[in-house]
Amino acid sequence: MKKFDSNEAFDQAVKSGEQMLLLKHSSTCPVSGAAYEEYESFANEHKDLNIYYLVVQEDRPLSNHIAETFHIKHESPQAILFKNGDVAWHASHWKITYDSLEKALEENR
Repeated sequence: MKKFDSNEAFDQAVKSGEQMLLLKHSSTCPVSGAAYEEYESFANEHKDLNIYYLVVQEDRPLSNHIAETFHIKHESPQAILFKNGDVAWHASHWKITYDSLEKALEENR
């Protein structure tokens, strides 16, 4: 998993058009902690994918940029699958599980 730390790095990754999975999470929220564990487990089993995360407390401007650019209400935790430069799928809170991430990839291959 790689961490985004700037709007520019995020924008460049999206513009590449490659499939990319992103988790926005809070470092202080138990629900976010559970989602992060599911996401991390998924990432460890899918090393061939572009998998990123950001910590909302540290990167709120980037989190807001993503919400505004793609017209997705900001939530935390929130998983977003990008494909061809746009959002292909997103989920939040308890809907972020290993299985939901797997299903999102299968439906968007």
